Amino acid sequence: MEYENVQSNSPTGFFGKHPSLKIKEFQSYLTLRLGIIFALNMQSTTIYFWVYQMTSDKLSLGLVGLAEVIPAICCSFFSGHIVDQNEKRKMVAICLLGYIIVGIALFLLAFPAVEQTLQAPWFLHLIYFFVFLGGVLRAFYSPSMFSLFGLVVPRTHYANATSWSSMAWQMGSVLGPLAAGFFIAILGVASSLFTVIGIQLLMLFPLLSIPIKPILKKVKEPVMQSVTEGLKFVWKTPALLSALALDMFSVLFGGAVALLPVYQKEILHVDEIGFGLLRSAPGIGALLTLGLLAFLPLKKYPGRKLFACVAGFAISIIVFGISRNFYLSFFMLLLSGMFDAVSVVIRSTILQLMTPDAMRGRVAAVNTMFVSSSNELGDFESGLMAHWLGTVRAVVTGGCITLGIVVFTFFKAPQLRNFSFDEQEKEKD
Repeated sequence: MEYENVQSNSPTGFFGKHPSLKIKEFQSYLTLRLGIIFALNMQSTTIYFWVYQMTSDKLSLGLVGLAEVIPAICCSFFSGHIVDQNEKRKMVAICLLGYIIVGIALFLLAFPAVEQTLQAPWFLHLIYFFVFLGGVLRAFYSPSMFSLFGLVVPRTHYANATSWSSMAWQMGSVLGPLAAGFFIAILGVASSLFTVIGIQLLMLFPLLSIPIKPILKKVKEPVMQSVTEGLKFVWKTPALLSALALDMFSVLFGGAVALLPVYQKEILHVDEIGFGLLRSAPGIGALLTLGLLAFLPLKKYPGRKLFACVAGFAISIIVFGISRNFYLSFFMLLLSGMFDAVSVVIRSTILQLMTPDAMRGRVAAVNTMFVSSSNELGDFESGLMAHWLGTVRAVVTGGCITLGIVVFTFFKAPQLRNFSFDEQEKEKD
């Protein structure tokens, strides 16, 4: 496979130290990743704010997450098989067009005339329905983008490219909620949802600038056999399985993003801009950390650093849970994002290094079931726990459970604890 625009210069200067950024296809990939994540985070932030302002019900926030996680998990059982059997750019294009259609539907739903015509329960159910469709698209989008990554970047640049890919993701996570808070405060929910559509349409340009890629898996096989192979591979790779499980449970129990509308309105008493700042604080922290990691790469003891950072994430969430000061809460969310960024880079690099090219779609689908969906399932868990225990107790309890999971996994997963990037790269070579 050829990778255009990669020169064999000595590693001097910015691009010499970051060779992945010299690849034009990877530049388009980063733009696409940043734009889509920006739009989706802006959309989800708007939806959470919209639903809570409409219902003032904590459980309704959890149901937004549940509406997305159910199709994301169910469709992931076969989405990886479909992605591996099809051209990757086409799969991303289909998902992007689907997101645009869902965005248009939500925008039309936000018109006052529609809200006045429909009864409140039906109106809320329609929002959940379109969130559900977004979950279906996510099950295919995540493995498609993961597989496309391996086709635009050579293996020797995976660690460097993963840092920049994670940075693009985090920039979208930071700027999306901030933009949503601004648009909601100044122009309203409908304007925020309309902006999402515009950004998604623009992302068609970088996508089409990436050439059509070869299909690496050409042997046809039954769907169940193909899906089972992806699950078996993850199950028989202890370091990968442990990393995915650790991230899944930490996000499942330690996440507090879904409850931010409650903190904004009932605990911290800040306006919509304050809500946008809180929602983007983890992303800001992650972005700062990823900027450092681009110049100070994680080379030594990545497994141990992963455990330390997940523990730091849990402690940050516990302090955030009991805080009633906006600045302290913002700082704790900032710290949680900084710790989470390190764990994301380590886990993503492990995933890229250990996954065979022909199985990328299926393994990424398993990753979606383990990790990506845990965000929405965590939102549901947070809403449910807050409904039962109260908001503060739910967040603190989740953080304590996450700490317990870190300790348990540290002693039960020596392969992850002693994992080394250098050894894996040597084995692949």
